Amino acid sequence: MTALPALKPDGFTYQDYLAWPDQERWEIIHGEAFAMTPAPSTRHQVLVGNLFFEIKKSLLAGKSPCAVFTAPTDVVLDERTVVQPDLFIVCDKARVTPKSIQGPPDLVIEIVSKATAFKDTVIKKQLYEEFGVTEYLLFFPDLDLVERHVLDKGRYLPPERFNWDATLALHAFPIQLHLWEIFERDFPPAKPSPVQN
Repeated sequence: MTALPALKPDGFTYQDYLAWPDQERWEIIHGEAFAMTPAPSTRHQVLVGNLFFEIKKSLLAGKSPCAVFTAPTDVVLDERTVVQPDLFIVCDKARVTPKSIQGPPDLVIEIVSKATAFKDTVIKKQLYEEFGVTEYLLFFPDLDLVERHVLDKGRYLPPERFNWDATLALHAFPIQLHLWEIFERDFPPAKPSPVQN
C-alpha cells in the first residue's frame, strides 16, 4: 500500500508532488493528497481506449487544433491542485508543456469505479466546476451509463444521463459518440437467423 507523504500543515504543493517517487501515482486537490487506486480494470481500459479512438478520429477528421490525452498525464490546475483525469481534451496549445497540462481542459472524462465513485462524482465534479471545465462526463462501466455535466454561467447544470443505446452529442465539440460502440454492446439488437428447413 502506498504511504501518505509526510503531512504539511498548509497542505501539499505541485513542487512537493514533483519530488515524490515516480512509481507512485497521486493527485493533489486543494493541497490534500489522494493516492491513485491500483491498476485499473480491463473494462476501464477498454472504455478509455474506445473513447480515445473515437475522439481522436473525430478531431482529426474535423482538422481540429484540439488534442486528446489519457492518464497518467498531469493536469496542473493551480499550485495546490494536480489531477490525472482518465481522458481529456485541451484546445489551448499554450497549456500543453512537455511535462504537464497547465490549466483546465475543455472536456474531462472519468471512468467511475467503486473505489473512485465519491471522488469522481463529488470532489472532482466540484473541482472541475470551480476551474471552469466546460463539459464533464462520467462513465459508469457497471451500469453502461453516462452522466454529463455542462457548465453554464460558472455552474454545472443538472446532470443529463445517457443509456448505452444512445448517441451522445458532445456539448463542447462537434463529436457524436455512439455509446453502444464505446460500451461494446450490440445495437441495434441482432436479428434472429431465419429458420432453415
